Amino acid sequence: MSALLQFGYVAKVHALDGEVVVKTFDPTSEVFNEIERVSLRLRDGAELELGVDSVREGTKGTLIVGFDGVDGRVSAQRLVGATLSAFREDLPELKEGEFFQGDLVGLAAFDEQGHALGEVAEVWNSGPVPNLVIRGPDKSELWVPFAEEFVLVTDIKGRRLLVRPPEMT
Repeated sequence: MSALLQFGYVAKVHALDGEVVVKTFDPTSEVFNEIERVSLRLRDGAELELGVDSVREGTKGTLIVGFDGVDGRVSAQRLVGATLSAFREDLPELKEGEFFQGDLVGLAAFDEQGHALGEVAEVWNSGPVPNLVIRGPDKSELWVPFAEEFVLVTDIKGRRLLVRPPEMT
């Protein structure tokens, strides 16, 4: 399992002082209450570790975040589009059988007949249950609600899911 747990992205710059608007994959996430630093993967592939200076609620489920050393709009602009990851060691211990939603990213998905459907590329929380975005080798996407009716087995250690895709009519 990775030492990093992806939890969101930098959506845009906020004002002139270097703060950015962050969108977490889970709008109810309290990850910023648990951490003092983040790992950012920038659009160009570069990785940065930055301390979290300030966090406050934004609009429409966003957060306004200030990072140590990011002091103006120009330096904040470089962060737009970056994925945010928490260091697993900074997060609370999980109980047996629990996992973070970010642990689902990268799992191989199979249907009930054993056919490979692809890999979980993203987890989106846009309704009552999270949706898994399963991306096939041909770049096709299948959206599956993360609910017992559709996700039959979640094997984090084995890095795989058994899913019953929703029927489209």
